[in-house]
Amino acid sequence: MNTFCFSGEEEKKYALACLEFAKRLGLIDDSSPDAVASRCEAENEKRKEMLEKGETVYGLTWFSLPVYLDYELTRFKLDFASEKEEIKKNYQYAPISKKEKKAFYKNNRDLFTRYSGDSFRFREVEMIIEKKMREEQYEDEINNILCKLS
Repeated sequence: MNTFCFSGEEEKKYALACLEFAKRLGLIDDSSPDAVASRCEAENEKRKEMLEKGETVYGLTWFSLPVYLDYELTRFKLDFASEKEEIKKNYQYAPISKKEKKAFYKNNRDLFTRYSGDSFRFREVEMIIEKKMREEQYEDEINNILCKLS
């Protein structure tokens, strides 16, 4: 991945693990750096055509390769946390009980406070808690891949 700028070997390994997991989930067909570059080119071309047609483009109108990689890695994690149907075809999510969600809420109260300092009630943030727990599950899967790569 010499066309990408990484702060170190760990960041590079993490990105490769995320790409591999996205492939296993069926989000991408190819996890290689060359495939990332191809998807970046295609996305830039799509956005260019939209602009030429006068259509609205949300977000950036052009991606550099490192920014596109970050965009993809973020998208994979969000798709996983949202339990997209496409992912459910290739991955068995671990069930999350109400008891586990309440424990997460209790152990992370600082995440669920308003600007004024008062807390949101559990039922107000239950869906957010589930997504945060799915993000943790995603990171666990990435760490499992990293362990196998080491």
